Amino acid sequence: MKIAVTGGSGFIGGRLIKRLQMQGHEIINIDIASIAPIDIEHKEPLIQACAGCDAIYHLAALHRDDIFPRSRYYDVNSDGTKNVIEAAKANGIKRIIFTSTFALYGLNTGMPDEMSQPKPFNDYGASKLEAEVALKTWAQSNSSNIATIIRPVVVFGEGNRGNVYTLLNQITKKQFFMIGDGTNKKSMAYVENVAAFLEYCLNEKSNFEIYNYADKPDFNMKDLITLIYTHLGWEKPKISIPYAFGLYAGYGFDAIARLTKKQLPISAVRVQKFCANTTCEAEKYRKVGFVPEFTLGEGVRRQIDHDFAEFIAKSGDSKISKSA
Repeated sequence: MKIAVTGGSGFIGGRLIKRLQMQGHEIINIDIASIAPIDIEHKEPLIQACAGCDAIYHLAALHRDDIFPRSRYYDVNSDGTKNVIEAAKANGIKRIIFTSTFALYGLNTGMPDEMSQPKPFNDYGASKLEAEVALKTWAQSNSSNIATIIRPVVVFGEGNRGNVYTLLNQITKKQFFMIGDGTNKKSMAYVENVAAFLEYCLNEKSNFEIYNYADKPDFNMKDLITLIYTHLGWEKPKISIPYAFGLYAGYGFDAIARLTKKQLPISAVRVQKFCANTTCEAEKYRKVGFVPEFTLGEGVRRQIDHDFAEFIAKSGDSKISKSA
């Protein structure tokens, strides 16, 4: 098959492309960071790039917490998806596989499954929800169209500079302070498992399907922090900061970031995310036969070993069980 991948130069996209190429597929990488940059905000070049393709993986998105103006989330995530749909229509492409986000469920929402009502708490989640609605409309407009939506939770892994890396970086630099009591649970997803499931979805037969993706069982924050410190061979700090104090500090850092136009390691949204229960039901993907290759514990240790090798060298061999 000839397959277009938007965001193919990204964290998940690069791994997905490698998997698809290993299966013999011809890949068109549509990315502003590729050798021949193509922006999903520009419809005509996108239509041309997708010519002759059999399917589109749509991964390109704005997702950082500090995007200003907020309208940029909608320009890229919502309107960009509509351009992808137009490219599919123009080229007779009948399959789109889209990476949405767990963020559209909101914070502290229990254990939402794919049928739960979306309640996005930020513009990133809201813009992704708009994209999902557009894809559902496209899928239902023709019974031969197939739209598959994956809603991954926090995705981490080697080389990523997202939330989990930020946490690991703060810990290894001894700048980490526990905010809250750590009993809140986090659903997480290791990047190699996510890429493998995206590849698996190329065989989806249903006209329209949504899959939550999280690697189970979930960690609570205390367990995750303990795993990291134990793997490094360090003693875990015993002092924690109350949530309210941490949140007010986050608002202060937000104001400084706007004034200085610099990205800072702490923000109100990051404090909210860190202390929230962000868990989901993720049984549906298992019911269709997909089995992840790696456990959560293995994924966390692989990122530590890859991204923080000098600290591992100083602390000796890992003491974490491979079954963690």
